[in-house]
Amino acid sequence: MVGQSFAVSAGLSINKTAKFGIIDIGTGMAQKEKKAPKAQLQEEGSGPKEVKTGQHFAVSAGFSITRTAKFGIIDIGAGKSGPSKSAQKEKKLPKAEVQETRSNPKDVNNAAKGKAEATKKDVETAVDTDAMAAQVTKQSALVRTLKKSSASAEEIAAAVTELKSLKAALAAVGEDDPSGSFDRRTFDELIIRKMFVIPSFEIHGGVKGLFDLGPPACALKANMIDTWRKHFVLAEKMLEMECSCLTPEPVLKTSGHVERFTDLMVKDAVLGECFRADKLLEDAIDNFLEDPVNVGLTSEEKEAHLRIQRQADAFKPEELDTQLQKYGVKSPSGDNFGPCFPFNLMFKTSIGPEGTSVGYLRPETAQGLFVNFRRLLEYNAQKMPFAAAQIGLGFRNEIAPRSGLLRVREFCMGEIEHFVNPKDKKHSNFPSVAGKELVLFGRDEQLGSGKTKKMSMGEAVSTGYIDNETLAYFMARTQLFMEKIGMDPDRLRFRQHLSTEMAHYACDCWDLEIQSSYGWVECVGHADRACYDLEVHGKDTNTSMLATLKYDTPVDSEIATIKFNRKLLGMAFKKDQRVVSAAMEQLAENWDNFEKVAKELETNGTAVVDGFNITKDMLTWKKTSKKVHEVKFTPSVIEPSFGMGRILYSLLEHSFSKRESDEKRIVMKFNPLVAPTKVAILPISSRDDVNAVVDKISAVLMDSDISTRVDKATATLGKRYARADEVGVPLAVTVDFQTLVDDTVTLRERDSTVQVRLGMNKLTDLIGACVTGKLSWKDILNSYPVVQVSEDGEAEDSSSKPSAGAKTVVEVTSRGTFSRPA
Repeated sequence: MVGQSFAVSAGLSINKTAKFGIIDIGTGMAQKEKKAPKAQLQEEGSGPKEVKTGQHFAVSAGFSITRTAKFGIIDIGAGKSGPSKSAQKEKKLPKAEVQETRSNPKDVNNAAKGKAEATKKDVETAVDTDAMAAQVTKQSALVRTLKKSSASAEEIAAAVTELKSLKAALAAVGEDDPSGSFDRRTFDELIIRKMFVIPSFEIHGGVKGLFDLGPPACALKANMIDTWRKHFVLAEKMLEMECSCLTPEPVLKTSGHVERFTDLMVKDAVLGECFRADKLLEDAIDNFLEDPVNVGLTSEEKEAHLRIQRQADAFKPEELDTQLQKYGVKSPSGDNFGPCFPFNLMFKTSIGPEGTSVGYLRPETAQGLFVNFRRLLEYNAQKMPFAAAQIGLGFRNEIAPRSGLLRVREFCMGEIEHFVNPKDKKHSNFPSVAGKELVLFGRDEQLGSGKTKKMSMGEAVSTGYIDNETLAYFMARTQLFMEKIGMDPDRLRFRQHLSTEMAHYACDCWDLEIQSSYGWVECVGHADRACYDLEVHGKDTNTSMLATLKYDTPVDSEIATIKFNRKLLGMAFKKDQRVVSAAMEQLAENWDNFEKVAKELETNGTAVVDGFNITKDMLTWKKTSKKVHEVKFTPSVIEPSFGMGRILYSLLEHSFSKRESDEKRIVMKFNPLVAPTKVAILPISSRDDVNAVVDKISAVLMDSDISTRVDKATATLGKRYARADEVGVPLAVTVDFQTLVDDTVTLRERDSTVQVRLGMNKLTDLIGACVTGKLSWKDILNSYPVVQVSEDGEAEDSSSKPSAGAKTVVEVTSRGTFSRPA
């Protein structure tokens, strides 16, 4: 915020992008800057600049300022460009290194929050941002609780005001913002130029929230999903299904989606346009308070309007209609809006030509697996536990799609439904991951210290930090999958849902969050959904969703023996008599379940069972025991749900890098396992005999299902290497004149740019092993001679592999520039 001050401790790196503000590195309390003479900022490429503490520096629109300060104060003021004449005189303190680079003016707002990250060598941290973030989380949970409990407007307003204050304080001290060091302009340009992702229907103006995947992203996604299927479905022997995207309304009514997926909307009766009602009210109040006519409002009057604004998303339809009329909100046609109505985020359609059967494009893939549970159990020979999986599209009619692929209207999901006995949630393969350590962010830490902790799955389950083995097992397997496809492990964490976030039926929920330039983004949900889904579908369709546990030896089970008064039941429930008696008999199969009803009948004389009011005189009961050989139960569901689009985007960001020697050269460092193209094949010459060898190698590799990219352009080898690097090709084969002599080629590794020479007959097996992770580049270096060559020259064999740190000299010849041992 302009004029806001905050402390900077040793080792803190402060990134701020502001509009026409002043950055002050000092030691005392910073003051707002009224005026400052204009001056030019140092342009990109001018190198680092030493700055004394206490000196002011301008921040003009379009510049990204990176500061590394020690024991100073950063002040974002409101002055103009240039060094301030009013800089405070202060005691001598360590200097601060400053580097200034130009950024895209459009990115100014994205980086405005800045970044403050303490290193391990910090002597003292002036402000504990983790603790402040925890306070924000705690206050957010309080606001949600107040709204759910229909608290008074004054209570909600006070809680929201406190929440905004905490968020402002956190932003002022530089909340962790990875966008500050991420070159979004270059990244976005590459993604579009290389056709990873492009807007759908671009030449027609496009549609928000819809994107097309180009050739490289399409192949990347296919490889990622193939790895997912092998890692989960095949390795875990899951039952994979492909269910319909079109879902009848009764299914989604039963699951609760028809009722829950709603926002209040209003419609322009003339133009037919729809708008989100609460956002219209918020904007109207902003315009009202900014109107010069209302400049004389007292602070109490302004606060009354702001209180209404803060409650905009909590109003009922009638209340929202009243407020819109009060603030004179008009439609684009100039008339009043029609009454508020609920807008469902699902895409609604009709099934069949009559238009009488309502359907929706599915908002998730899980419901198809739930409704097929009975057949899946039969297919699995009644064995429990088991898991079913599905990969497919989901659709949500987002009102405000944003953040690229992170919030879209059509998306790919991979969901697993692991059905398990609710009384036994152990997993047979848990010992294989018990020692795996994950970064966990539990609810207590979120509301307390704000610190994550690293913990093994074995410890997390034994201490109750994670509810059960099956949930922890899938969390560990998800982490291993992310590491396998090339995600940065240091930017992964598992965040536990707060109690205010979880559904009433859920036991425990953990989200895998991936850090990107947009912050921590939920990409995989892990939820213990208990028995809710199967119970509601079974009850609504009168279908058995029970599984059977058979005992090796009979066990004693406590039950209730019931005798009904059929006459009273018939008089009270008539045609529902059998439904009521069946519900009571099911409860009686387990005394623990029946005991609650029995106590209510004894105490109150009545009890409610499945919506029916039972009286004590309708039945008699007694507690008994019997030998049982099997027990029926409704399975619980452990659900890992993968947002493939979000994972794909995060992988693009994590793979994006620049060459240290040349920042203009972009490299997408995809793991070879998921890289869109595995190997590039480049001829050093356009001669027919050289191209014939290139075509032969390409055909042999393709026969082994290794995707290739042949580049016969006349550009230099260096430029063709760079083109391959930009789309993440991990290996490159170069056919040169030596190939025509002895059938050898060079093989280049993308990340290190190191090349080796080997025979063509070795290529297929070696590349196949390398791109499947069975062979590392280090193994290859130990087996084949290294070629020292510049990126723009032809490769030359070296008689021996140079040792690490060996001195070399550069030699320029007509054939290129080479490095050789001194």
